Amino acid sequence: MSDSEQAQTDKQKYEFQKVIEELRDYRGSGTQLVSIYVPPDRQISDIVAHVTQEHSEAANIKSKDTRTSVQDALTSIKDRMKYYKQPPDNGMVLFSGAINTGGGQSDMVTRVLENPPEPIQSFRYHCDSEFLTEPLEEMLMDKGLFGLIVLDRREANVGWLKGKRVEAVKSASSLVPGKQRKGGQSAQRFARLRLEAIDNFYQEVAGMADELFVPKRHDINGILVGGPSPTKDEFLDGEYLHHELQDLVLGKFDVSYTDESGLKDLVDRASDVLSEHEMLEDKQVMEEFFEELHDGERATYGFEPTRENLMMGAVDRLLISEDLRKDVIVYECGGREEFQFVDKGKPIPEHTCSNGETVSDGEREDAIDHLMELADQRGSETVFVSTDFEKGEQLMTAFGGVAGLLRYSTGV
Repeated sequence: MSDSEQAQTDKQKYEFQKVIEELRDYRGSGTQLVSIYVPPDRQISDIVAHVTQEHSEAANIKSKDTRTSVQDALTSIKDRMKYYKQPPDNGMVLFSGAINTGGGQSDMVTRVLENPPEPIQSFRYHCDSEFLTEPLEEMLMDKGLFGLIVLDRREANVGWLKGKRVEAVKSASSLVPGKQRKGGQSAQRFARLRLEAIDNFYQEVAGMADELFVPKRHDINGILVGGPSPTKDEFLDGEYLHHELQDLVLGKFDVSYTDESGLKDLVDRASDVLSEHEMLEDKQVMEEFFEELHDGERATYGFEPTRENLMMGAVDRLLISEDLRKDVIVYECGGREEFQFVDKGKPIPEHTCSNGETVSDGEREDAIDHLMELADQRGSETVFVSTDFEKGEQLMTAFGGVAGLLRYSTGV
């Protein structure tokens, strides 16, 4: 994936995260918030028919308020479905319902999220006092694409780890004879035939892996190999895999099973390696930032200095903490714009302009959207940094969640 494609993916995930956080805070009075997950292969007519059926059955709800709210939500969803001939490539999720706004009041909200980060696997209809956001949250936590191989001398399975989802794709059974030779064969001949059968099987497994992984080799974050000893050792030491795949192997792990359940066992055994690899890019970029901060001149941090460097086109990589939840207030000061960095939900404060004028009105923007738009306009890469390691946490706590690595020293 190119830097521009990765930046677009990160931006899309952030936009989804904002909507999810908003939806997660909504509450309804009773089971009146409707969530519908639509996979890409589902016919729109089927969804409309299901919604129509649910609307009819909602007439049996005893509580008048809940009955009315559910039916209104379903009507709103049905109206939105009119704009689609088919679901988007990754499917869609529809949320609708009357949310509590305080003082016994409610407000109807309807949201449609198209093309989530991963394809929706199955249709789900959910009606509760909260919107069902967990499946989307799991997608946003998904990171990485890993190849999986489990094998012994009897069978093998090859598949993917896509985020948190294990997907078995190819399997093979071997013709390797047992250790006991048949009558009439010399021990030497039997051993040679057995080694040839093992070699042939390893080549078959490598062929499956090559066919599956080589086309995706530039997108794969790593390959995990599992099985009993010495099988996995023989397979890797024998360099059966394509040389570009061999270089992607992150480790080999003891697993007891080599069927589809063995793929899941392999992922469990490799959890420490996967966690470390997931944050590897974040750790590398933060190491570079701290090196520049202490010994170089290509580091900037804090909202205002980083924004100024972005405006100058000097930022190579914009670093944003995944935990950053801030707004930017844009004030009109004598014909020029000035900015203030504030917490989400905080009232717009008064601002003293550089010309001495005091203004109390301003436009509120999401800080990450504001910074990412500047980065996009000036060809700067945006990197979201996890807080699950020390230097990533420091980006949030010590540097305000915003920093940058510069293309050149600016003195800002």
